[in-house]
Amino acid sequence: MTVTTVPSPNPASLPTPTRRRPQAITPAEGVRIAGVAGVAVILTALVFLATPLSGAFGSVVFAFAAFVALEVVDVSLRLDPQAAKDRTATILITGSAGVALVPLGFIVWYVVSKGIGGMHPGFFTKTLEEVGPLDPASAGGAEHAIIGSVEQVGLASLIATPLGILTAVYLSEYPGRLTRVVRFFVDSMSGIPSVVAGLFIYTLWVVRLEKGFSGLAAAMALSVLMLPTVARTAEEMLKLVPDGLRESSLALGAPKWRTVTSIVLPTARSGLITAGILGVARIAGETAPLLMTAFGTDSVNVNPTKGAQSSLPLFVYQRVRNAVPSQVARGWAGALVLILLVLTLFTVARLFGRVRKAA
Repeated sequence: MTVTTVPSPNPASLPTPTRRRPQAITPAEGVRIAGVAGVAVILTALVFLATPLSGAFGSVVFAFAAFVALEVVDVSLRLDPQAAKDRTATILITGSAGVALVPLGFIVWYVVSKGIGGMHPGFFTKTLEEVGPLDPASAGGAEHAIIGSVEQVGLASLIATPLGILTAVYLSEYPGRLTRVVRFFVDSMSGIPSVVAGLFIYTLWVVRLEKGFSGLAAAMALSVLMLPTVARTAEEMLKLVPDGLRESSLALGAPKWRTVTSIVLPTARSGLITAGILGVARIAGETAPLLMTAFGTDSVNVNPTKGAQSSLPLFVYQRVRNAVPSQVARGWAGALVLILLVLTLFTVARLFGRVRKAA
């Protein structure tokens, strides 16, 4: 019996496979994409000039569809089908993200364009205590509203964030008979209208207990709205912690509570910070609960436990609904300050999370 030996190919003689990074865009590729986008814009202009089609929104939609179609055809002719599918998915996902950012960008641009005219150096250091309704927009400021917003949102975060994280720990790490009941109530609280939370605190705290309007009452109403957001988000973050870390800790003899405090929570720290940020975003612009709890005032009240207190959402609401142009300008300036304040809080929280993670 004759055995035929097939010589193995020399690795050096084999063609070197071309490595392709789907997300890598070279300068030449960027120029090509820009050219395709230009062709799509020209095609859109020709179609809209030759047909009854009109409108800015329709032209943008048509141009994007034309760009996707031209890009898919071009990639299909130059590369393999797999690359064409990858590029198509990339374009659709990137385009969807861009579409989602358009309304946000428009809102920010509109608030900045409206509010920048009412901004002045004294806006952060003066109040409206001695300002009349017909005084110019350069008179007075929103110091009282800024202080009130910081105190109310801060107190609400101190109330809701620990409770939300503890609720998430119970739902994720200690499942039992009451887990479904607790999750049901948390989900139900997520759909509570903000005015209902304000009415609840107004009836219980302001009227029944006769504590009166205060920043603390506003913070309690805001914490009712913030709690379910923090709890549900934190629960999802805790579920992302690998079970292997828990099992390793338990196998080494650590008790359950030690595993949660030393392994689970530190691992999910960035996600828990995100939960707190989302909770703050949920309550930062709420106005309805504050009308029945903080009530509002034109003077500074640094004591959140006694007396009416203003806030930026209340400040904006009371100014914008006024017919006097100077009051409306102050309202838009307050809205701009509110956006900047929330953005600052988010940035500080993110930087704090990165520093703690690096440490």
